[in-house]
Amino acid sequence: MKFLDQAKIYLRSGDGGDGVVAFRREKYIEFGGPDGGNGGRGGDIVFVAVANLNTLIDFRYTQHFRARKGGNGAGADRTGANAPAVEIAVPVGTQIFDEDRETLLADLDQPGQRLVLLRGGDGGFGNAHYKSSTNRAPRRADKGFAGEERWVWLRLKLIADAGLVGLPNAGKSTFLAAASAARPKIADYPFTTLTPGLGMVRLGATEEFVLADIPGLIEGAHAGAGLGDRFLGHVERCAVLVHLIDGAAGDVVRAWRTVRGELAAYGAGLAEKPEIVVLTKADAMSAREAAARRAALARATGAPVALISAVSGAGVAALLRTIKDHIDEARR
Repeated sequence: MKFLDQAKIYLRSGDGGDGVVAFRREKYIEFGGPDGGNGGRGGDIVFVAVANLNTLIDFRYTQHFRARKGGNGAGADRTGANAPAVEIAVPVGTQIFDEDRETLLADLDQPGQRLVLLRGGDGGFGNAHYKSSTNRAPRRADKGFAGEERWVWLRLKLIADAGLVGLPNAGKSTFLAAASAARPKIADYPFTTLTPGLGMVRLGATEEFVLADIPGLIEGAHAGAGLGDRFLGHVERCAVLVHLIDGAAGDVVRAWRTVRGELAAYGAGLAEKPEIVVLTKADAMSAREAAARRAALARATGAPVALISAVSGAGVAALLRTIKDHIDEARR
């Protein structure tokens, strides 16, 4: 399945049905009278957050959504049928923006959450509605009210408890594969990961959390370098960021500062989120190199630094427990 996290779509709710002019003409009714019914309501445009979706790819092929018009009224005081609502299923975590891409209209972050974004037009009144003691035979009926229409942008922000960040080839996908049942693409060249991925991490029988892997950041990502920083939106909802740094690459402090600078440039509170600093690829370093680089990173960050090897599994279990503890603390 292809991954798509932004889409522009057109929406139009249904027009209301028309009221009608009609009169009773039964044989044994001496005086007839108006009996034109009202029109029915037009269909609404409703968004529904669905738990088993994780991409907006469907909106690449279907971009226009129109609800039906309400039924027209009829004689014998018959009201037109209300048109059914058009329900649009979106992944949990979808945000709906106005056409300017800045005005947030809704944030569907709970499974089953429903939002009536555009309401259908009301039906027009038939002439029976205007009957009164002084107007026994009204010949007035109203047209249905028009529905609403607008273009909107959908933006998906994946729902995850912890997010993996770091430079390209820092071992994020390898760690995700080692920690969960996810099977991301893994290779020995940068930008192996081109789209975000999710993995469910289970600790024992009752504890679990969702881990998000996003494409690597490089210096200048906020200005569009590399894949840019558009995928950082997928870790905005995370309780903690897990910053992976390639220990075998050499200057680990510079690598940490580069990514921290991109998080600060992106904004949205990412630079203030709790961070777990992890030195990866312990199997590719000597014990002396690992100790020296870990100590240098600890001095620069002012926080403990975990040392792991996702290939051999060394330190992975302890790191997952640390991540879960940070998630629980942040949620409290």
